[in-house]
Amino acid sequence: MTATIERGAATAPIPPKPADKPTRGRPRGFLASSNGKKVVMAVTGAVMVLFLVGHMLGNLKIFISRDSFNDYATALRTLLEPLAPYRTLLTIVEVVLAVSVVLHIWAAISLSRRAHAARPVKYAAKKSQAGGYATHIMRYGGVTIVLFLVWHLLDLTFGVVNPKGPVSTPADRMIAGFDPSRWWMTLIYLVAVVMVGLHLRHGIWSAFQTLGWANRNRYKALRTGAALVSAVLVIGFLAPPLAITFGVVK
Repeated sequence: MTATIERGAATAPIPPKPADKPTRGRPRGFLASSNGKKVVMAVTGAVMVLFLVGHMLGNLKIFISRDSFNDYATALRTLLEPLAPYRTLLTIVEVVLAVSVVLHIWAAISLSRRAHAARPVKYAAKKSQAGGYATHIMRYGGVTIVLFLVWHLLDLTFGVVNPKGPVSTPADRMIAGFDPSRWWMTLIYLVAVVMVGLHLRHGIWSAFQTLGWANRNRYKALRTGAALVSAVLVIGFLAPPLAITFGVVK
């Protein structure tokens, strides 16, 4: 009798656990998925890359003359006048860029948390050096870039921490900001731009993978393209401050 009862208990149907029931309030939709967040990172990353290309080309005008650089800065604020108010286009660009940065950070943090939740116990085997390197560059490099961006705006855009102050011309602020006496500022700028380049190289390659372009036939070409775009931007952004610091541009 006892054996029968034990067998019956062992073969009785197991009621579903509460965890098996749909969780109310759980986010749904494409953006809630890992692929959706990766697409958000790819699209917002592309927006930021386009901005960096335009910003780099504008900075290089300092090699032509101070007037050329100042004209570029003025054009950013007066373009579309008189059809639109002063600074309309620049404000639109700033809003789009700010939204892109926020969404990019949100997607990155969400993906990181989801990956950590998926494997709360660390792997017994160590990750490859390349994987660890990329993870550290994307994580700490992103934080470094955001902090530098705040300083960069206060220095060269608003002039709050610039020796020439906010009432000076953009060219005067740039040249004063990277004056040889402020070599430490050039060094900080150099480190930050290199971090941007490393972040971009990995980010562009990840975007190619997310969009499904990185197949076997295109692997080498796209990998090379990501490195090339990053290198061009790093060189283009470093050329003006280094030229000012070493007295080539005065």
